[in-house]
Amino acid sequence: ATRRPEVLGGLGGFGGLFALPVERYREPVLISGTDGVGTKLRLAIETGRHDGIGIDLVAMCVNDIVVTGAEPLFFLDYYATGQLDVEQAAAVIRGIAEGCRQAGCALIGGETAEMPGIYQEGDYDLAGFAVGAVERAQIIDGSRVQPGDALVALASSGPHSNGYSLIRHILRLRQADLDQPFQGRTLGEVLLEPTRIYVRPLLRLVESVEVRAIAHITGGGLTENLPRVLPSGTAASIRQQSWRWPEVFEWLQSEGNVETSEMLRTFNCGVGMVVVVPSEQVPQAIALLESLGEKAWEIGSVIPAEDPPHVRYD
Repeated sequence: ATRRPEVLGGLGGFGGLFALPVERYREPVLISGTDGVGTKLRLAIETGRHDGIGIDLVAMCVNDIVVTGAEPLFFLDYYATGQLDVEQAAAVIRGIAEGCRQAGCALIGGETAEMPGIYQEGDYDLAGFAVGAVERAQIIDGSRVQPGDALVALASSGPHSNGYSLIRHILRLRQADLDQPFQGRTLGEVLLEPTRIYVRPLLRLVESVEVRAIAHITGGGLTENLPRVLPSGTAASIRQQSWRWPEVFEWLQSEGNVETSEMLRTFNCGVGMVVVVPSEQVPQAIALLESLGEKAWEIGSVIPAEDPPHVRYD
C-alpha cells in the first residue's frame, strides 16, 4: 500500500533502494527529517492503543519536510523494545504504513531492536526518518516573506505529538480517568488522536498559490515556530479572536491552571500549520484548502518589526 514505482527491491535487505526520479527535476535537492513522538508514547502504552502512534511518527517527519515545498519520497522507522511483543509491534507498523499512505511516501525499511535490560516490560521507543525532494528554484525558505503578507492557519487534529509531558503532569495532578467521556469519545481517545498529515493539501497549495513560507506548529507552539520562517525585520501579528481553541486545549488550561502565554508556547492550540501568502491570494488559498478537506482561516499577518523575528498576539 505504500509502494512507489521508484522503489527497487523489497523489504528485508540490508538497505532500502530508491531511484530518484531525476526526469521530474532540473536541479533536485533532497530534504531529510527525523523525529519521534515524545511522551505521547507513554499514553499509548498505558492505554494499549498503538495503531495511531505510527501515524504520529510519520506525520512528525513528513510535516517537517513538506514546509520546504518538498514531496516526501520514502520513510524508515526504528522500533526498540526490551522484548518484542509481536501484536504490539504489528499495530505500530500498521500505523506507520497508514501514515506513509496518507503522505504518499514509500516505507522502504527500518530496524527492530530487542534490547533486554534497556527497556521495561511492555515499553518501546520509536524514531522515524523521511527523505523528500524539491526543485532547487522552488525551495520555500521564508526569504520572500514581507510585511503585509497574510498568515493562513490549518486546523490541527488535537495536541498532535507535542506537549505530552505537561499533559501527563495535568492528568496526574487531577487524577483524570482516560476512560471518562469527552466530546462524545473518551479523554484517552481524544489525547491519542493521530497527528494530522498535511502533505497532499500543502503540495497542491504550492502548485496553485504563491506560498512564501510554511511553519509546522510543533513543540514551542505558535510562539516559537512561526519566527523560524520569518526574515529579519518582520514579526507575526496573530489575531487571537480569529479562532476558538478546541475543547481539549481549554480543558488542559483549566485543569492545569496554565497561563495562556504558556499554552501558546507549549501546544499548537488548534493550529497545525501556518502558511504565509500574499494578502490578495488568501481567498484562493482558503478555498483550495477547504476543498481538500482542511479547515483553514486567516489568522493574522506579517508586520514590520525590530529583530529578532517574533510573534505578537493581538
